[in-house]
Amino acid sequence: MAVCALIGAAVMASVDEIVFHQILGWHHFYDRSTSGVGLLSDGLLHTAELLALVAGFFLYADLRRRGALASAHAWSGFFLGLGVFQLFDGIVDHKLLRLHRIRYGVDVTPYDWAWNIAGLVLLLIGVILALRAVRRGGAGPAS
Repeated sequence: MAVCALIGAAVMASVDEIVFHQILGWHHFYDRSTSGVGLLSDGLLHTAELLALVAGFFLYADLRRRGALASAHAWSGFFLGLGVFQLFDGIVDHKLLRLHRIRYGVDVTPYDWAWNIAGLVLLLIGVILALRAVRRGGAGPAS
């Protein structure tokens, strides 16, 4: 489950960085300095997410090779990773550390609510899938 949570967090970081930072241009990972520092922070986030994806998929492939991958647990871990990253970003990065806002020049309240509720939904899907996986087949392998 942990391997797929790593992959899920990396995928959500990728979506955030590619869609909201680059395509829409709403913000950088760190917006409290120059645009050059903002671009550098995006590059560092992108590097970290790619390293997490590569490491996660190597670990995933190893689990498959050893026959230790339980797909129900894997899917629950993936959704838990998606939700944890999104909620961490929405609560810690946006509100507590104030590294960036979702958008600038608009009332961010609906964006914050949408971002955090979507993260909570993803997290709840992961919890439901984890509970189902445990009921079906015990605790499952330590993946």
